[in-house]
Amino acid sequence: MPTLTAHGDSRLALWLRVRRYAVPPSMIETAAVRRGTGDWAGACAAARVDVDLDLRTVARVHGRELAARIRSDLRRLAPDLLRWHMPRIAPDGLLRPGLTLSLARYGEPGRAGEPGRASAVHLVARTPPASADAGQRIGLALWDPDRPEAGNHPHPRPNRRYRLDLHRHLWDAGRAPELGVRSGADGPGPPDHDPLGLVPAGLDCAVGRWAAEAAILLRAEGRAPGAFAVRFGGAGRKTLQLVPDGGGFALEEAAEHPAGGFRALPVLPDAATRLSPDLQLLRAGLLAPDRLHPLVAAALAPGHPAPCPPGDPDPAHGARLVACRGATHRIGLVDGVLSALDHDPAEVRREELLAALGGPPLPCLRAVDAAHRRPDCLSGVRERLDHGDTAGALAVVEALLGPEAVLREGPLRDTLATAAERHIAYGLYRAGLNDPGHAVPVTQGAADRRAHRPRRRPRRATSVR
Repeated sequence: MPTLTAHGDSRLALWLRVRRYAVPPSMIETAAVRRGTGDWAGACAAARVDVDLDLRTVARVHGRELAARIRSDLRRLAPDLLRWHMPRIAPDGLLRPGLTLSLARYGEPGRAGEPGRASAVHLVARTPPASADAGQRIGLALWDPDRPEAGNHPHPRPNRRYRLDLHRHLWDAGRAPELGVRSGADGPGPPDHDPLGLVPAGLDCAVGRWAAEAAILLRAEGRAPGAFAVRFGGAGRKTLQLVPDGGGFALEEAAEHPAGGFRALPVLPDAATRLSPDLQLLRAGLLAPDRLHPLVAAALAPGHPAPCPPGDPDPAHGARLVACRGATHRIGLVDGVLSALDHDPAEVRREELLAALGGPPLPCLRAVDAAHRRPDCLSGVRERLDHGDTAGALAVVEALLGPEAVLREGPLRDTLATAAERHIAYGLYRAGLNDPGHAVPVTQGAADRRAHRPRRRPRRATSVR
């Protein structure tokens, strides 16, 4: 196993949590089945992708030929694979908020004398602003520079650093096998090989692929091999030069900026700048191929059986044991409710009455009460809710407490109530009714819990790609 820095350990630990919770197995399976039947809209619904375009309107405004090309791309779209590869931010690994990125461009990449200008119609994916990110949903739309309206999205223009139109293998099911080559997994040398020392220490960058990726970028922008920019997020930026080298290209540091400065240069997409986190997890031995998205596993670990990764074990499988008054008792589900199995109903009612009057509660009843208020699976429930997997979070709760359980006051109920209320903000955003100065009210329990949290210094979210 390779030696990892502290930064690398924390980054890979974050990606392990993302891979576990952000794209659940049920989503991958359902989206694949619907995509296999040609139901691209159903696949998008399964992957929590909102479709904000109408192909009939596209045909009327832009012509049938463009509508047919977009329809063809939508049928190839694997929305669960897109979610898998979307840019994310630290410290929680959530989708980068308020982002618009291109999936495909239709038309000429630039106008005469203006290489790289976004004159083409773009198929774009959008993430909502951080104030409305409950559910971690993604929007699918068209962006036309001649009709740039995008409702109330804070950044409707496609971001030139976060773009996937040059990396279709990250969302196109038919081109997913290209991931092995484009990530450097199939290359003759390690993808982070940096003999020129171009990258600041501690950054996980695919320097070994930059020359090939820059050639793709410059060709797509209608430019000859030359200067381009690389951004490292908060770590800075660098201007490089692509120069011919035998039958290929090599990198050099650019001696000077062109006219217009740094902004005039094409920017290497973030998907090409950074190492693939899946490749890093595999090589560090932290993740087996069968825990990856099946299309990713087939590209990075060909020949390895890669079924859809299994879900987490049932937290309530079988009865749980409790030390109760000198004996070992069981608690488990009875008629859809978590109950003490080794006490008859009359004894349970008597003990509950005594506890209500201030007496010491029965250990079995204490265990049932703790499961309702602060169960051991609470952190997993919160992770699922943070990543938008409400169905998965409720499945864990129901497996533990039973589908007929009535939640009691405590952190678990506060967590579920707060998650439900945060969805109101997303609904208002989708309806165009969100007011940045208006806070969505929360339950009293959730407000109390927030008030008692230790205050921390605000931390700016950073990219993990």
